[in-house]
Amino acid sequence: MASERQGLALPLRTLVKRAPVTCEEQSSVAQAAQIMRAQDVGSVVIVDARHQPCGILTTRDLVGVVAEGGLERPVAELMSRELVTLPQHAFAYEAALEMIERHIRHILVTDDGRLIGVVSERDLFALQRLGLGELTMEIRLANDLDTLAGLAAQVRSLAALLVEQGTAPEPLTLFISVLNDRLTRRVIEVVRRRHELERMRWAWIAFGSEGRFEQTFSTDQDNGLVFATHEGLSAEQARAKLVPFAREVNEALDACGFPLCEGNIMASNPALCLTIEEWRAKMGGWLDASVPQALLDASICFDLRPVYGDEALAAALRDWIVEHVRGHAAFLRLLARVATQARPPLGHFGAFTPMDAPGAPHTLNLKANGARIFVDAARVLGLAHGLRETNTADRLRAFRDARGLPPAETDALIGAFYFIQDLRLRGQSLAPEARAGGRSAAEDLANRIDPDQLNAFEQSVLKEAFRLARQLQSRIELDFQV
Repeated sequence: MASERQGLALPLRTLVKRAPVTCEEQSSVAQAAQIMRAQDVGSVVIVDARHQPCGILTTRDLVGVVAEGGLERPVAELMSRELVTLPQHAFAYEAALEMIERHIRHILVTDDGRLIGVVSERDLFALQRLGLGELTMEIRLANDLDTLAGLAAQVRSLAALLVEQGTAPEPLTLFISVLNDRLTRRVIEVVRRRHELERMRWAWIAFGSEGRFEQTFSTDQDNGLVFATHEGLSAEQARAKLVPFAREVNEALDACGFPLCEGNIMASNPALCLTIEEWRAKMGGWLDASVPQALLDASICFDLRPVYGDEALAAALRDWIVEHVRGHAAFLRLLARVATQARPPLGHFGAFTPMDAPGAPHTLNLKANGARIFVDAARVLGLAHGLRETNTADRLRAFRDARGLPPAETDALIGAFYFIQDLRLRGQSLAPEARAGGRSAAEDLANRIDPDQLNAFEQSVLKEAFRLARQLQSRIELDFQV
């Protein structure tokens, strides 16, 4: 099976088998269809007078036109103008990810800006017995939770293979998060059939690593619900309908390998199933409080994004966070203090300072003393400057743009963060408990590494990553006077 999936790690240039098939934008639909049939292709690239791509026409586009008898219409009226291009050195998994996110079937491949070919969904997924295309289709068509649980295991297996093939951690964590989103949405759709929710507007929202698009193999559930009341239905009445539904979804996700949150940060918790007004009041309370629990809750929930339902509700909640948090200097200072508490495991002379943990002697915790530092620092910088991003790398890039930081400095921080993430993913991909959605003890072990098991180059890079983490904390300490 592994050998059949190697295609996802191939550069796109290896998948381009022929020059792109094109036609001019003034051509008729019938002429374009004749070209596609003669060339035996599923799409034709439409070019303008300068022979530059301006659209694409696919066999799917032709179905409705043929039925309506519009074959003499110019292709410019029917073609899709939203072209997605990738350079020839991009990997197949990057194209696959674009297809999933944008709901498209073709990617234009370029060499230094010049079109050299088209890669289709069929090109990518014919390389695999159960490829990404079939996998997403299977998720979309699944009608029971047992099937979805099996597909969740296949997602983890495919992600583990991509780790083995050396897939970069930034697109890989996005890949995992996007597929997990698909699974979550389908679970919600299957469960929703058994509940009467037609009279309510609501949105399932993701918090924590899922909200940041940074899920790894070892991750539990962090989610909530935001809803709007309707005439004749009070908030309590709506919550009475939504909480049982959410509990069934949480339990179904647990069966799919996403463990229940031990801290009960889940939509089935009535305290996290709230109207937008109730959410604002709760979050406002966190901003005014100075207790550790409020800071912890805010750290998790402020990294929110919608997964399913009425996205406008989640967007309004996100807008409120962006507008209100930056004005609470005392809260931001406390959040900054939290971001500087976990220290990189480096001694005074730059040597690793491993610690013993149950079942993992002489190890470093790459999550608590590594990735978390970048996540927490990027969060407080983003919130303090009114940035909308939730992803850690995106927050750092947006902070760079807002403050005019040198790109090289930001790139170094992001590279350090993702090197640590890469080590975490590699370790978790080899840990059966973590890949199966293990509980906290297994998760802790999966995030630990014995530095002596790394080669000299990896040790050197990890030390530099920790040094940059400490440098980032120094910036936080200076900016927020903590």
